[in-house]
Amino acid sequence: MRDVAIAKSEFVAGEKAVTKIQSFQNYEPLFDYCRTPEILKYVECFCGADIMAVHTMLINKPPDPGTKTSRHPLHQDLNYFPFRPADRIVCAWTAMEKVTRANGCLVVLPGTHKEPLKKHTYPDWEGGVNKLYYGIQDYDPSLPKIHVEMEKGDTVFFHPLIIHGSGANKTTGFRKAISCHYASSKCHFINSNETVSPETGHEILQLARKRVGDAVTITLPDVWKLQSRLVQGTNYNFTF
Repeated sequence: MRDVAIAKSEFVAGEKAVTKIQSFQNYEPLFDYCRTPEILKYVECFCGADIMAVHTMLINKPPDPGTKTSRHPLHQDLNYFPFRPADRIVCAWTAMEKVTRANGCLVVLPGTHKEPLKKHTYPDWEGGVNKLYYGIQDYDPSLPKIHVEMEKGDTVFFHPLIIHGSGANKTTGFRKAISCHYASSKCHFINSNETVSPETGHEILQLARKRVGDAVTITLPDVWKLQSRLVQGTNYNFTF
C-alpha cells in the first residue's frame, strides 16, 4: 500500500523505499522471529499452549517529510481483528535498532486495555493518512501517555485493547521494528458487524478482493485464516 509519508520523497536516487512488509508468515527467515523461545514463553501466558501468528509486520518507518504523516494515530488493535476473546490475543513488538521519541517510538496509554473497544475513524490530518491507519477520536486527552523508548533487541508485549500509536520520525534515518500478533487457536470468529467499527472489516475485505478477484468468494474470517500460521500446539479454529 502507498505510504503517504514518502509519496513525494526519494531517499536514494533511482530506488523505491520499502516501508513495511506485512504477512510474512510464509517466509521462514522472518517467521523465525515468531518462533523465538524467549518471546513464546511470555506469549503462552496470554494465549495458552495453542498459538497462532495472526498478523506479522516488519516496519521500516521513514523519515517524516515535514508533514507529520509518518505518525500512526492512537488506536486499539482489536479494531482490526474479527476474533475473540481479546484476552487471548497479544502483540510482541521488537526494536531492531534503538527507538526513541525522535525517530517515532510507540506511545501507550497505560491501563486502557481495561476499556471497551472504541469507535475508530480516519483522522483529519493535513497531508493525509495511510490506508487502514484508523484512529480513536473520543479518548480522554488528559490520560497519561508513556513514550516507549527501547534499545535494540528490546521487546514490548501489549493487549489488543490498549490505546497506542507512534510519533513522527524526525530523524534522517529509518526506524526498524518487527512484530507479531499472536492469538489462541481456540479464539472464535465473530461477525464484523458485531464490532464497534464494522467499516474496518469492509475495507480489509475490499483490499483482499482486489488481490483474489471478484470471482472468488471470500469472507473476513477467511482473510485472517489465510494470513495466520500455527506457531505451536494445535490449530482449532483458524482452519478452513
